[in-house]
Amino acid sequence: MKENIIAHNYQISRKDRITAHKHNSFLIWFTGLSGSGKSTIANLVEQKLFELGLKTYSLDGDNIRKGINSDLTFAPEDRTENIRRIAEVSNLMLDAGLIVLAAFVSPYKKDRENIRTIVKDVNFVEVYINTSVEECERRDVKGLYKKARAGEIKNMTGISAPYEAPENPDIEIKTENETIEDSVTRIVEFITPKLQLNHE
Repeated sequence: MKENIIAHNYQISRKDRITAHKHNSFLIWFTGLSGSGKSTIANLVEQKLFELGLKTYSLDGDNIRKGINSDLTFAPEDRTENIRRIAEVSNLMLDAGLIVLAAFVSPYKKDRENIRTIVKDVNFVEVYINTSVEECERRDVKGLYKKARAGEIKNMTGISAPYEAPENPDIEIKTENETIEDSVTRIVEFITPKLQLNHE
């Protein structure tokens, strides 16, 4: 059956959509440990962009795992599939002309490289929310670290599963050394040139 799948070309293109929106579409990918501040910062960046009249959409780990990826576990192969699906969903949203903000632990380098391949490097902004595991565990917003230490959660990134930190992220945010406000400002300033339509 697979050989009978043929992509259909529609009249309205991505270029048409970004022209209508008056800005480029691209993916801002927030990676870091659980509790590092990914979702908080992504949410505030989206608010800033929305206030500027830009068309945005946020994808978040917990929300995605309750819906489209509810069939996946946290085993390494399922983590890879989780990220692959999110990258494909993001790619559709880029085609729709949106700025996508995605906040996911995404612990494996190869999976993040695969995102770049799917959405194309020019459309990918990697933001590393660099917060130490000690600080994340101190915050323990969702109580996950406590459960992991008690053996109630398996494959907990930073405790019983690895986190492969980005070597050359577009932006590195050290939440223990800078305010959330400064972090958001730095991200918005970095992506501002990418918004221009002549960038396409």
